[in-house]
Amino acid sequence: MKTLNDLFEHKLKDLYSAEIQLLAALPDIVEHANDKRLKQAFENHLEETKEQKSRIENICRELNITPSGETCQAMKGLIKETKQFIGQAEGDELMDVGLIAEIQRVQHYEISGYGTVVRFAKELGYRQIAKTLQETLNEEYDADNVLEKLAETRLNKKAINDA
Repeated sequence: MKTLNDLFEHKLKDLYSAEIQLLAALPDIVEHANDKRLKQAFENHLEETKEQKSRIENICRELNITPSGETCQAMKGLIKETKQFIGQAEGDELMDVGLIAEIQRVQHYEISGYGTVVRFAKELGYRQIAKTLQETLNEEYDADNVLEKLAETRLNKKAINDA
């Protein structure tokens, strides 16, 4: 990498890999969620993630780059830890709050990544691409907020009472 544009392309590919990995992991996460609202939040994010992956593909097509070729090691690690948690959790309430915690870590990683590429796109003069990436960033914030509200208003209390 020699230029900001090179770094921007690298970060797009990394996010593309992250989205592909998340798409593969989310169905299992949905399956292990017990609370109806939580399950719905994960299902909604699965659909959003499909759209986010498509946005990156469109951006890459516009920039004449291939989105594949990178493996997002951070997402790989986050998903591995989520799977380990699923294998260790006992009880429905603990499973639900633990899944929220794990997926919020994923959301925060994506928020960081998309925030970076939005900034890079603006600095490189890719105004429309920045707007498209900002749309994804907003969705990531929204998904994180939904999980936060579910945890704070219902599920954390249920897990405490279940102990």
